[in-house]
Amino acid sequence: METNAPRYQWGQREEAAADLFNDGSYPEHPYDALLVPCGEEGEVVQVGRHTDSGTVVYMVEFPLNRVVGCVEQELAPRQSNGGAQ
Repeated sequence: METNAPRYQWGQREEAAADLFNDGSYPEHPYDALLVPCGEEGEVVQVGRHTDSGTVVYMVEFPLNRVVGCVEQELAPRQSNGGAQ
């Protein structure tokens, strides 16, 4: 069991690195329905670990108050607009 430090922290804004689909966590949506499209920006609201594997899991709040559990491979640093106004 690997226990590396989390890459992202509470309050950081990240974006989905891939399309995120319903794994059954949202019973009001069909299984495998698209919940978050790739590139959608969200905020890390909790960081934890999967009990059995020790994998870091991030709870990320995306638009529409949709909180989705993500692993590091499903997130990417938010792309900056370079300070453009």
